[in-house]
Amino acid sequence: MNNGRHDHIDDQELLRRYLQEQDRLWLGILLERYTLLLFGVCMKYLKDETQAQDAVQQVFLKVIQEVHKYRIDYFKSWLYTVAKNHCLTVLRDKKRAIPVELTDHSPIAAVQEEAEPEEEAVSPELLKDALDALSAEQRQSVILFYLQKKSYQEISASEGYSLLQVKSYIQNGKRNLKLLIQKMLKKAKNENG
Repeated sequence: MNNGRHDHIDDQELLRRYLQEQDRLWLGILLERYTLLLFGVCMKYLKDETQAQDAVQQVFLKVIQEVHKYRIDYFKSWLYTVAKNHCLTVLRDKKRAIPVELTDHSPIAAVQEEAEPEEEAVSPELLKDALDALSAEQRQSVILFYLQKKSYQEISASEGYSLLQVKSYIQNGKRNLKLLIQKMLKKAKNENG
């Protein structure tokens, strides 16, 4: 604890010093200032003390990795948003039945794991049609991540997206792909009687 030694320095000045000097001391003081706020936000969404503590640590790491990428006018508001989005992602990941890591080389495996036993297998043509229906960013991110086994960092570097964008494109792309395939299978089933 800094015991109030830096209370006279406002958030923007601490952030400016950190970005200018790359001394994590300044960012540490800033994060320490809002630890209770972060914990409160995480408890509000996750409703579990251990998960909330883990989420605070994850948010700290995310801030350390991402803070230099953004122009932040109000650190407290930005930090709150990062924490809220992280918690929502945690909750969304818990609800999803699709595994985060696929053992097969394509997203077909994840879709088929959720498919009803009587549903047909997903053909490569159907998968291609579903991929083509995704937004360009989602399609590219899903292909690079699942088919070409690129990491979030590699996709971010090659496509020019932030890490948060890459994660969002992959998560939303996978969900949309699953929904599109289910819709196409249902349509085909209805057309074939």
